[in-house]
Amino acid sequence: MNICELLKPIEIFLKCPTPQSWIDEAIKPENLPTLLLDHANCELKAAQTAMFLLRRYAVDKDSSEALLLWLKPYEDFVYRKVGDGNFSEHVSLSKKLISKSDFPFGDELIDKMVMLIKEELHHFQQVLEILSKRNISYDNITAGRYAREMMRHVRTHEPAKLVDTLVCGAYIEARSCERFAKIAPYLDDELNRFYISLLRSEARHFKDYLSLAQTISTIDIESRVAFFGEKEAQLICTTDNQFRFHSGVLSS
Repeated sequence: MNICELLKPIEIFLKCPTPQSWIDEAIKPENLPTLLLDHANCELKAAQTAMFLLRRYAVDKDSSEALLLWLKPYEDFVYRKVGDGNFSEHVSLSKKLISKSDFPFGDELIDKMVMLIKEELHHFQQVLEILSKRNISYDNITAGRYAREMMRHVRTHEPAKLVDTLVCGAYIEARSCERFAKIAPYLDDELNRFYISLLRSEARHFKDYLSLAQTISTIDIESRVAFFGEKEAQLICTTDNQFRFHSGVLSS
C-alpha cells in the first residue's frame, strides 16, 4: 500500500487538514527541539494511555503489576531522571497477561493494546536516539492542550466512558499520522525517513482504537465519532498559545 492509499481513510476520518500555518512553524529549525521533545512525550503518553486501559478494564491484578514494571524504566527516565535512556534490557513484558473474567472484550483489548504499547515505546526510544545524535538534551516540556481538551468531553458512565476514550485515541493517532506525512517532505533525510516509517503503525493504531470502540459499544458509535471529530477540528483550527506536535494555529 502506498502512502496516498494509507492516508486516504485518515483524511476522510479527520474533519479538517492540518493548517499550513502549523506546518510553517513545525519546519522552522528553531522549533525542531520542541517538535522532537513533544513527539517523544506523545509516544510515551500513548503507551501510558494504552496501559491504563488494560489495567483499568482488561487484566487481572498480577498482570496489572507486570504492566507497571514494564513501563517503570521509561517513566523513571522521564520523570525521575533515572537511567541513561537505554532500554535494551526492558524490551518485553515479564509475563503473559490474563484477562478479567468479567470483561468480555479483554483478550481483544490486550492483543491490540500490547502491540500498540510495544510500538509506541520503540518509537519513543527512536526519538531519544535522534535527540542524542543532534545534541538535543531531553528536557521535560509542558503538554499542549490537545489531548486534555479532547478527554474533557468523555462521558463518565460505562461503557460510554471507555468507548469515548477509544474514539479519542483514534483521533489522536489519526492526527499524528496525518502530521507525520505533512511535515516529512520538509525535513532532512533522516527525519523524513523516520516520519514516513511511522505512518503504517499510526494508521493501524487509529483503526484498532476505532474498531475496539465499536466492538465494545452497545450502539453504533457514528454520533460519538462525529462529536469528537468536531471537537478535534476546533482544536486544530483555532488559536493556540504554544507550539506543540498537536497544537492548533499559533497566535502571532
